[in-house]
Amino acid sequence: MPATTLAVRRPPVSARDLPHLVFFVAVAGTLVRLVELNNELCWSVAPPTAALALLYAAGLARWDRLGRTGRPVWLGLLLLLWSWVAWILPAPLTFGYAWLAVPLAVLALRMPTRTERAVALGVITAVMVAALMRFGGPDPDVLAPPVAAVWATVLLYRSQQRLARELAATRDRLAAQQREAGRLAERSRIARDLHDTLAQELAGSRMLLQAADRDWDRNPDAARRQLRAVTDALGEHLAQTRGIIDDLTPPLLAQDGLEAALRDLCARAGSAAGAPRISFRAEHEPHPLPTDRAVALLRLTQGLLANALEHARARHVHITLAYGDAATAAVEVRDDGAGFDPAAARAGCADRGFGLAAARERLRAFDGTLTVDSAPGRGTRVRAVLSAAQDRVPAGAL
Repeated sequence: MPATTLAVRRPPVSARDLPHLVFFVAVAGTLVRLVELNNELCWSVAPPTAALALLYAAGLARWDRLGRTGRPVWLGLLLLLWSWVAWILPAPLTFGYAWLAVPLAVLALRMPTRTERAVALGVITAVMVAALMRFGGPDPDVLAPPVAAVWATVLLYRSQQRLARELAATRDRLAAQQREAGRLAERSRIARDLHDTLAQELAGSRMLLQAADRDWDRNPDAARRQLRAVTDALGEHLAQTRGIIDDLTPPLLAQDGLEAALRDLCARAGSAAGAPRISFRAEHEPHPLPTDRAVALLRLTQGLLANALEHARARHVHITLAYGDAATAAVEVRDDGAGFDPAAARAGCADRGFGLAAARERLRAFDGTLTVDSAPGRGTRVRAVLSAAQDRVPAGAL
C-alpha cells in the first residue's frame, strides 16, 4: 500500500511562542500608554522601551547563532535594559511593565547552565518586586499575583521539559523494542529458510552419500553418479546459502520464475536414493507474482516437501502450482503416505521442527491461507493460497 503523507498545519501560535507574544503585547501596551501621557519623561522612556523589544526580537531571530556563550550575554543585556526602564518608568505604568518578568523567566530557563538559570531568575524576581513596590508599596495584593505568575511559569516550564525528556526516553525505548522485534523476525525468517532449504537439501545429500557408500564396491558406476549428484546439489546449496545470507531471491527463481524453481526442487528431491516418486504440474495461465510472494511459496513448498519426505513414508508426492483467475496463486502438496491427525499435530507440533507451524507463520505475513486435509492412513493434502497483489511488504516475511 503506498505510503500516505499527511500535511499537518501548524497552529499560528504554539505554546512555545506564547511567552514571546506576551512580551511584545506588554511592551506595545506600555508604549501606547507612554504616547497617551505625552510628557517629556514619557518621550524619554519610549526609545529604550522600543529598544528592549528590538533586542528581544533580534536575539530570538539569531538564537542558534548566539550559542552557549552568546545567549547569557544577550539575556544579561535584556535584563539590564529592562531594569533601567522599570526604574525610570512613571509609577502608574510600572505594574503592567512588571509582567515582562514572565517571558523573561522563560528565557532564563533556556540558559545553558544551572547557575546561569538560577542567577537570571533571582535578578528577574528582585527587579520585579522592586518595580512593584514603586507602584504600590509592600502591598501583598500587588506583589503576590506577578510573583506567583513568574514562579508558576517556572514550575510549569520545568514540568514540561521533564515530560518532554520522559517522552523522548519512551520514544527511544519503543524504537529499541521495534528494532529488537525486527531482529527477532529476521532470525525467525532465517530459521525458516534454513529449515526449508539447507536442512532438506543436506538430508538428501546425506542419503545420496550413504547410498554411494553402500554401492562403492558392488556398483561403482552408480556410486559415482550419486557422488556427482551430491556435488551438483552442494553447488546449489552454496548458492542458496549465499542468497539467505545476502537476503537475495533464490537464483533459479530470479532467472526463470516460480514454476521453474518448483520443477527443479521436485527433480532434485526425487533423485535421492530411497525417495518417493515426486511429480509436478502447473495449472492455468501463469501471471507474474511479486518477488517476496514467489519466494514465500517456494520456501513453503520446500518445507512441506521436507515434511512429506521425513514423516509421511509416501510412495508418491504430487505438487501442483495453480494460478487463479482473481490474481491468486496456490501450491498444493499431496502425498499417499501415513497421514496424521491435524488437530493433534497443531497441539503438539513442537517435536516436528518448523513444518506446518512455519508455513502458517509465513502465510500469515501475507494474509494467505493454509488448508490441511489429512487423516491417519489416508495421506495428506496441504494447500497454500496467496494473493498476487503486493499491497504491503511484511517485515521478515521473505
